[in-house]
Amino acid sequence: MKSMNLWNEGDWIAAIGAIALFAVLAFGLSLSGRKSEEVVGHPKGLFVLFYAEMWERFSYYGMRALLVLYLTKHWLFADGKANLIYGAYGALVYITPVLGGLIADRWLGQRKAVIFGGILLALGHGLMAVEGNGGQADPTINVFWMALAFIIVGSGFLKANISVIVGQLYKLTDIRRDAAYTIFYMGVNTGAALGTILVGYLGETIGWAYGFGLAGIGMVIGLIIFMVGRPALKGHGEAPAPLTRNREVTLYGVGIAAVAVCWGLIQFQDVIQNLLIVAGVSMLGYTLFEAFKLPKEPRERMFAILFLIALQPVFWGLFEQGGGSLNLYTDRYVDRAGVPTSLFQSINPIYIVLLGPLFAWLWQTLGRRGIEPSAPAKFGLALTQVGLSFLVFVWGAQSVGPAMTPVIFLFLIYLLQTTGELCLSPVGLSAMNRLAPAHLASFIMGAWFYMSAVGNFVAGKIGEATGGEGGEMSKEATLAIYSKIGWVTIGISVVVLLLSPFVKKWMHLDTLEDRSSPDDQAGVLGGGEGENVDGALPSRS
Repeated sequence: MKSMNLWNEGDWIAAIGAIALFAVLAFGLSLSGRKSEEVVGHPKGLFVLFYAEMWERFSYYGMRALLVLYLTKHWLFADGKANLIYGAYGALVYITPVLGGLIADRWLGQRKAVIFGGILLALGHGLMAVEGNGGQADPTINVFWMALAFIIVGSGFLKANISVIVGQLYKLTDIRRDAAYTIFYMGVNTGAALGTILVGYLGETIGWAYGFGLAGIGMVIGLIIFMVGRPALKGHGEAPAPLTRNREVTLYGVGIAAVAVCWGLIQFQDVIQNLLIVAGVSMLGYTLFEAFKLPKEPRERMFAILFLIALQPVFWGLFEQGGGSLNLYTDRYVDRAGVPTSLFQSINPIYIVLLGPLFAWLWQTLGRRGIEPSAPAKFGLALTQVGLSFLVFVWGAQSVGPAMTPVIFLFLIYLLQTTGELCLSPVGLSAMNRLAPAHLASFIMGAWFYMSAVGNFVAGKIGEATGGEGGEMSKEATLAIYSKIGWVTIGISVVVLLLSPFVKKWMHLDTLEDRSSPDDQAGVLGGGEGENVDGALPSRS
């Protein structure tokens, strides 16, 4: 073990991360000992979901911080190809919630879907620790592809469904809902920050297997917390109807079959592009089919859903450069002062942990005064900020000429992307849960993540372009691409802000009603189509 006298900046950051992790665990233990049904004004079940999701994100984002570096340094893929694989992986991670959400809505229930997804994720992260000798000719690369496949499908069963359970803990008109999703989102990013630091540090400084192994341990802890904390969920997330043992086993078999399919897809990225197009058209058709069966106001809420979801690929196509091309740029062209590259991936989640409470307070304060921006307006602001982040970064990098880019501009690009993310992601999660009819709750949440999948694939294509014709990244070409996507996104944001008042009218905030029972909130099939069971961001006066 290295003497503390020899520690560099990266060692100290990792040590601080470890201490922070123990502090978060100690806080969680103190909450578990309380007998009250609420904690800091929220149901106790919210914090069960907070900690379960925190550990799942610890494992996922820890692995994500290493992935593109692992692809280029261990498996020896070219920069462009590594970015495309990264984007394809991210796309599949976000498209499989459509499958997981549909199965949970109709048969399995959200709770069992989350447990099944957690088991698959633990297996996947465990397989990531199998390194082999490296290089694309090494047969062990097939274990790597299988590990990604388990993580992809596991995320599909867990991501959409755990978010739905958060919404089920509150009435649709409960003013605490946006704050609850922001608290939940802070759990996501607490895990992401600590996982990125600790998993990334072990992976880059000691060995890839140590980093990925720690990610697997984190996933197992998250699964245990969710299972032990079941009583705090108060019966939410259960199957919509009695489930026979044979049918349950069959549903798990579908999940295993999906792992085999994803094992093949992740190796052929062009097929994923075609799949996204076909699936997107099919989902749009199905959503419109369901929408036109509804009365006027629920139907227009579905149109508002489509508008908000359509903006996802634009935002995430830029944002996800952080784990791909921007990660490689940081490794080669940023003055890091000896800090391992992957640790910079923790900047965004740390910002969210720090700024999340501020935004939760801001939305509630503006809402009480009747001046809170609508969800569409918040989306427009998010696009403005993510576009501006790249323009600021390009200006900073070009201001020093051929010298290494000052690290301050890395902090600035992540700051603007984070404030944009806080205007879009927790707001979008809340809006999807409210706007969707009860019998389509998890499907709509899955569709939200599906369009994040499209955004991740777009990010992969942008990252591939930074590799140029030869597949290797250059500073000048990368900055030129960053400038172009920044300006295009600013233009789109202006259009969104102009259209936001019209989309807000589709949300029909003045006729918002609560669903009458927990079963309705769970998304029971066959609910009356004429009932006003939809929701939207509440009008607060």
